Amino acid sequence: MSQQTVLVINCGSSSLKFSLINPTNGEVSISGIAERLASPEAFIKISFNNEKSVIALSAPFDHQIALQYLVEFLNKHDLTKQVSAIGHRVVHGGESYSQPTLINSDVKNSIASLAQLAPLHNPVNLIGIEAAEQAFPELKQVAVFDTAFHQSMPEKAFIYGIPYQLYKEQGIRKYGFHGTSHYFVATQAAKALDKPLAEFSGITAHLGNGCSICAIDNGESVDTSMGLTPLAGVVMGTRSGDIDPSIIFHLINQLGYSADEVDTLLNKQSGLLGISQMSNDCRTIEDAIINDNNVQANLTMDIFCYRIAKTIASYMAAISHFDALVFTGGIGENSDLIRERVGRSLALLNIKIDADKNSAVRFGKAGSIHEQGSQACLVIPTNEELVIAMQTQQLIEQGE
Repeated sequence: MSQQTVLVINCGSSSLKFSLINPTNGEVSISGIAERLASPEAFIKISFNNEKSVIALSAPFDHQIALQYLVEFLNKHDLTKQVSAIGHRVVHGGESYSQPTLINSDVKNSIASLAQLAPLHNPVNLIGIEAAEQAFPELKQVAVFDTAFHQSMPEKAFIYGIPYQLYKEQGIRKYGFHGTSHYFVATQAAKALDKPLAEFSGITAHLGNGCSICAIDNGESVDTSMGLTPLAGVVMGTRSGDIDPSIIFHLINQLGYSADEVDTLLNKQSGLLGISQMSNDCRTIEDAIINDNNVQANLTMDIFCYRIAKTIASYMAAISHFDALVFTGGIGENSDLIRERVGRSLALLNIKIDADKNSAVRFGKAGSIHEQGSQACLVIPTNEELVIAMQTQQLIEQGE
């Protein structure tokens, strides 16, 4: 097959990210994002040939209009005929999808039905799919699910301690997220250690505004920190992570919160933002520590790093051997301070961070950050878009 590109689409409630990627060599022809959709301030940013352009979008300021502008841009630069397929990031695939899937009416119905488990994500993922179908009616489209990689988890890892029929009848269980990212960095870690993925066991830590930890045993996800929704697990930018469930009842019954207010509090007002009382951005918190030795910022960082380290340590019970700890995501790739603090709490696992290596591996660089003779600790920039492009192309070629 001739060198073709895959258009990767990641749809948010008011945004649409896109990349045109050669799945063979990873080359990105075009990338960009349409933001503030559904508002008069909607615009689209496109990067092409080392140049960036910003275009205001006309009414009705929606995902379809954004894709129309993208189609016009591709046509203008004679790139449309190079697009072989479209790959979509879909957040929740439930138990139905453990692999990339060719999109048809049944798949779209499944994505819609799973909206009850991902009300903020699946509906807009479906909007992106249907908008792309109108913009590119002749192209095959593939759904790549965030939850798919975690479908290898055993029941002991994903069943909650609540009545079993809630799982059987309502699908209430741990699903996990960031699966595409965890899969990608696990494959890269295995390569770095010169072993096949099927023999790699370790812990991957995707740390960004959303954070999740994944235990990988012989190439498969066997546990992960996010749960039924992305709210569970470690402390995040604005999400609380794991808390005593009775706090919810206390907020409602004793303090007069509504269910919606509790939802907002736990998802948007907690985490680093709620504890620090200054920002959900760890860079702001780090600056407050370095420049002012701010007490609240230090406490926030201690809590954040301790919860991450505690989760990593607990996953030793889930894996057969420990090849490496892998940091990824915006924070994991760039914050040497957080990596050092997490590593400091894991000394019993023979994790020792080399200060010079740690400070050097930032801003898109990959590398090892452990002291010689200690447990392997790697920083690997994630590339979810490349995985989506590769898996989309592989699925299309299998059907030819």
